[in-house]
Amino acid sequence: MMYGNTAEDWLPHRQFLDEDGMLPCELGGFLVRSGERLLLVDTGAGQLDQPGFGRLLESLAAAGHRPDDITDVVLTHLHFDHVGWTSDGERAIFPNATYRCDERDWHFFVGPEGHDESVALSMLGGLSATERLTPVAPRFETWSSDAAIAPGIDLRTAPGHTPGSTVVVLSSGTERAMLLGDVVHCPVELLEDVDKELARRTRAALAREIEGSGIPAAASHFPDMRFGRLLPAGGRRSWVFD
Repeated sequence: MMYGNTAEDWLPHRQFLDEDGMLPCELGGFLVRSGERLLLVDTGAGQLDQPGFGRLLESLAAAGHRPDDITDVVLTHLHFDHVGWTSDGERAIFPNATYRCDERDWHFFVGPEGHDESVALSMLGGLSATERLTPVAPRFETWSSDAAIAPGIDLRTAPGHTPGSTVVVLSSGTERAMLLGDVVHCPVELLEDVDKELARRTRAALAREIEGSGIPAAASHFPDMRFGRLLPAGGRRSWVFD
C-alpha cells in the first residue's frame, strides 16, 4: 500500500483497493487533442524491467498514433515516473514535440545539483529527470505562472508536491475536466487531509472547487487512470468513478 495508514483507516475507502487489499497505482499519461495539436500530458516511468510497466508507446499505437505525431509533451512535474518516455537518455522519444514544464521544477530537478531521486530509482529503476531531460533540453519551454498553451488547455500552478506541480484544465464549450498530476495520487486524498501543509492547502482548495461541480478529474496514478467526480454526501465527500 502506498500510504502508511492502517487497515482500519482504509475501511471507508475499500472501493479503491484491489482484492488483496492493496491500492492500485498506475504510471501513465493522457493523450489530448486540441485542433491540429496532439498533446501528451505526462509520460509515465519509461521502459522498466518491472512486469506491467512501460506500455505507453503500445497504448499510443493502439490509439492509432506514432511518437512523431505528438506535438507537445506537457509535464505536470518532473518526478521520474512522469518523465520516463521523454527520452531514452540519448534521444527524444517524441522527435517533433515541444516539451514543457514549470520553470520551478526545471530548476529544482535538472542539473548537477538536481533533486536526488536515487531512493525511488533504486526500487523501480529508470533514469533521473536530468538524464531523461538533457537530450530534449533544446526542445524545452517552461512556464512560470498560470497559462493557456492551446485552445481549451490551461495550466494552473499547484505547488506543494513539487515546486512547480501543475494541474491541467481541459475545456470545450461550457464543459471542463481536470488532469491532476500528482497533486492527488489517489481519490482518497480529496476525501481525507494529509500532513504537508502546502500540499494539503493545494488539495483542499482543489477539492472545494470540484466538489459537487460535476467536473470530471483524473490523475496519472488513479486506478486505471479513470475519471471520476467528487460529490458532497451528507457532510462527507464521496468519490464516484465515471
